[in-house]
Amino acid sequence: MYSASELFRKAYYYCIKNYDYVAILSAKYGLLLPDEKIDPYDLTPKAMSDSEQMKWAERVLAQLNDKLPMSGISEVFFHAGLTYRTNLTEILRSGGIQCIAPLKHLSIGEQMAWYQRKCPRTAFGSP
Repeated sequence: MYSASELFRKAYYYCIKNYDYVAILSAKYGLLLPDEKIDPYDLTPKAMSDSEQMKWAERVLAQLNDKLPMSGISEVFFHAGLTYRTNLTEILRSGGIQCIAPLKHLSIGEQMAWYQRKCPRTAFGSP
């Protein structure tokens, strides 16, 4: 993928150890599966207008349906920031999927500590 931050690496490792399916939200590419390779970029949803963020979420939903067995998924866990999950959560919930953001009330430092408690330090590597 790309040169990921420490927080991303910790979240990614936690997710691959605890969930059946893992997908990565990308402001530029939409939804990525772990084995997909991308070029580096500098874009976040915060740089998008509200309508662009909604179009991005609709694109991600289409990618979810193409890449994962969504008919068998009733819950989606988000380990991503608010701007990545807001519109997508609304769309998924309207389709009857429960959306959970387990770390939504934690600061970045608190998230780092949470992942540290959940996974041994030696386990963190590059995705």
